[in-house]
Amino acid sequence: MTRNATLTFDGRTIVLPVIEGSEGELALDISELRARTGLITLDPGYGNTGACISKITFIDGEKGILRYRGIPIEQLAKHSTFTETAWLLIHGRLPTRTELAHYRDRLTYHAPLHEAFKHHFEGFLVDAPPMAILSAMVNTLSCFPRHSNEAQPTTEEGEFYEESTRLISKVRTIAAYSYRRSMGLPFIYPDPKLPYIANFLHMMFSMPYEQHIASPEVVDALNLVLLLHADHEQNCSTSTARVVGSSQANLFASCAAAVGALWGPLHGGANVAVLEMLEQIHEGGLSAEQSIKLAKDPKSGFRLMGFGHRVYKNFDPRAVILKEAADKVLGQLGVKDPLLDVARQLEEKALSDPFFIDRKLYPNVDFYSGIIMRAIGIPTNMFTVMFAIGRMPGWIAQWKEQHADGKLKIARPRQIYIGNRRTEYLPIDQRK
Repeated sequence: MTRNATLTFDGRTIVLPVIEGSEGELALDISELRARTGLITLDPGYGNTGACISKITFIDGEKGILRYRGIPIEQLAKHSTFTETAWLLIHGRLPTRTELAHYRDRLTYHAPLHEAFKHHFEGFLVDAPPMAILSAMVNTLSCFPRHSNEAQPTTEEGEFYEESTRLISKVRTIAAYSYRRSMGLPFIYPDPKLPYIANFLHMMFSMPYEQHIASPEVVDALNLVLLLHADHEQNCSTSTARVVGSSQANLFASCAAAVGALWGPLHGGANVAVLEMLEQIHEGGLSAEQSIKLAKDPKSGFRLMGFGHRVYKNFDPRAVILKEAADKVLGQLGVKDPLLDVARQLEEKALSDPFFIDRKLYPNVDFYSGIIMRAIGIPTNMFTVMFAIGRMPGWIAQWKEQHADGKLKIARPRQIYIGNRRTEYLPIDQRK
C-alpha cells in the first residue's frame, strides 16, 4: 500500500510520498519539495534528514541493535574477523572459503609501502599529529599506481577490488609508520607470514633484532575493536566520504577526507577524551566515588566521558562485547597502570549507582576501546588512527554503494540566508 503525507502551505496542499525501510523506519520523501513549492527544510546537523538509501548497516538505538548487512554484531564478534567483516561490508555478503583466502593473500601482497613513502614521512615533524599524517598519506596513495609487473584487472569491479584491498591493507602500514616516525624508531617492514592484525602489531612494536609477537588475547581484543568500529551508518566521517565521493572524487581522496572528519574530538576523539578524563581524575587525586559525585552535580563542570551514547538510548551493544574482551586482555597482560585502575573503579561504581542506571548511562564502546588500547601499549594520540583503520571498510562500502547505480548526484545542501540585504559598496575614504 502506498503511503503519503500532505503538506499545506500558503493555501496550497501537496502530497509527499512516504518511504518505508526494510526494518519499518519511515521517511518523508522531500526530493521534489523545492521544485514544487519553493520551500526547503532546515535541519542543522542533518539529524532528521536521510541523505541516502543504504543496504549496509542497520541501527536501532532504542533497542541496542547493530547489524552489518543484516547480521547481528554479536554474531560477527563471536564468529568473524575484521578482514572477513570488511569483505562482508564491501561486497554485500559473507565470502566463501576460497574468496576469503584470496582476500587475505591480497591484503598481505598490498601491505608494503613504496620506498618513496619514506621521504614523505621524513617531511613531517616527529611530533606531527598522527591523524594529519594518515590523511595526507591516504591521499598520497592515489599518486602511486600498482606495480607495473602486476597483472592489471580486466573489469571495473576487478579494479575496485584491488584498490579497496590496497587501501585497507596499506592504512595499517601507514599508521604503524606514523607511530614509528613519532618515536624516532626505524620503520619495520610487514611480515608476509603474519595475518592482518598481528602484522600491524609487528610493524608497530618490533625492534630491528627482536620481533614483537602479540598474544592471542591481544590479537583477539584488537580484532574486536576494529570489527566493532567497521561501520556505523551515516555518521559524520561516513557522510563526509559520501559527500566528497559525490563529486566523483576517487576512493583515496574520499577516505582521506573522512579521516579528517574523524579527527574531530566530537567524533573519533571520544576515546581520547576518556583517557584525558582518567588522567584528570588521577592527577587530581580524586577517588571513583568523588568523580561519580562530581559527574552527578550539574554545577561542577565535570563530565564523565565514555558513558552513554547519542544513538543508543538503552545500551551500546559494542560496549557489552568489548567489556568481556577488556577483562580478558587485562587479565592476560597483568598490566599495572593507575589509569586503568581508575577506569575499572569508575565502571564498578557507575554500574551500581541508581543515578546512572535510571538514565541508562552505561559505559560505551569508547570507554572500553580506550582501556583495551592503553593496555596493549597503543599511545593515546594513536587512538583515533586505530578508529580510522577500523572504519575504513565502512567508508569504502559506502563509497561503492553510492557509485553502484550510475546515478551519482553531487551533494549540494541549501541554506537560509540571514545576512545583510543588498548593501552598496563604500569607497575607503567614506568608511567610518
